[in-house]
Amino acid sequence: MSVVYPDALKNTRLDAVTTAIGATGKLEIGTAAMAAILATIPLANPAAPGAASGVLTFTMPQSDTSADNTGTAAAARIRTGADADVVTGLTVGTGAENIVLNSTSITATQTVTISSATITHG
Repeated sequence: MSVVYPDALKNTRLDAVTTAIGATGKLEIGTAAMAAILATIPLANPAAPGAASGVLTFTMPQSDTSADNTGTAAAARIRTGADADVVTGLTVGTGAENIVLNSTSITATQTVTISSATITHG
């Protein structure tokens, strides 16, 4: 049998993610397994309002005005301003992934804007 948390506890845990991100957090979008960083997007301060119904929804819009590399976006992570990992293993795509982009094809120097970014507590 799987463990089930009430929404109030899920929200508390997700709000702790926002606290851990801090004032200068960033979202790094990369290729599979984060082999190459394609774009680094600064997050708002705070990165997200309080979680609701077990979902943390990040403040939008956020963008990187000059992508670092060319490639296909497949993964993402959230880091503090001091480069400490807060969340890894985020999915990236154009549909129901954690990080939603208009296109997963990124070219160096292009502007990369996320359409939505969420983390859902399991």
